[in-house]
Amino acid sequence: MLSRRHLRVKVLQALYAYFQSGNSQIDQGEKQLLLSINKLYELFIYQLSFLVETARFAEFRLEENKGKHLPTAEDLNPNMRFAQNKVLSLIGNNRNFLKKENLYKINWSDDKELVRRFYIMIRESEAYEQYMSKPKGTFEDDKKFVLYLIENLFADFELLQSFYEEKSIYFVDDYHLVSYLAMKFVKFLDKNFDEFSPLPDLLKTEQDDDNEDLEFVKILFRQTILQSEDWGRLIAASTSNWELERIAVMDVLILKMALTELTVFKSIPIKVSMNEYIDISKYFSTARSKVFVNGILDKLIVDMKASGQIVKTGRGLLDS
Repeated sequence: MLSRRHLRVKVLQALYAYFQSGNSQIDQGEKQLLLSINKLYELFIYQLSFLVETARFAEFRLEENKGKHLPTAEDLNPNMRFAQNKVLSLIGNNRNFLKKENLYKINWSDDKELVRRFYIMIRESEAYEQYMSKPKGTFEDDKKFVLYLIENLFADFELLQSFYEEKSIYFVDDYHLVSYLAMKFVKFLDKNFDEFSPLPDLLKTEQDDDNEDLEFVKILFRQTILQSEDWGRLIAASTSNWELERIAVMDVLILKMALTELTVFKSIPIKVSMNEYIDISKYFSTARSKVFVNGILDKLIVDMKASGQIVKTGRGLLDS
């Protein structure tokens, strides 16, 4: 589920934490990196579980209303479209999902107020009214509504974000990324998904050298640290108008990661690596970082190709 962009960002965050802490134990830093990725998957399961629990809460409320002293016609014959949302029902009955819920000890019994408030938020939305008023609901309608909840209401529900912040420090930075992953999962979920269907893995596990995500993450992290001093000297020599200490810390880290990827991963095209790190610099460093990183990488790539430090192998990669 995670793209290589996401993996590069996780490595960048882990490297920043590693160097800022003054830690000299790579194994410990790598363990923290892998833990942060595992926690990302745990939060993904939490978010799916919260949606399923909200639908269950809605169903419980509607059933409860039937027992009123003077129930209305609507109480006795409620609209069950959200409570029995087909997408959330498929997820909630999936054995792999239930196994993960149990593994992470997810239980909302002590947090019913949080679920209730989210349900109220849903009911007050215009999208809910439109969804519930359709003459006949379809699987696609159910899917679109779940996507709306993730994309729009999760982003505005600060109580849920605060809840996760108290659960784990690792959940803080990944809240919006997990929303993206949940949307991606729901978007491609179809009617054939049943109780026996596997949930998607967070990392791809192809056995090709550069296509196994876990190895990619570990090698990129380790080699950037091991070659950090060499890359630092190379960057300093290419920025004669700047002292290395005056360059933004994130810019230096991004450049070091890029140089590691360019030299270590022989089958990843130069243009792919370069574009990835230039884009990452836009979001994780200063306003001028994109131009700076682009200019330095341009110069270094020319020099390193000429010296044989960058060598690409594989079909169509020799000159890429």
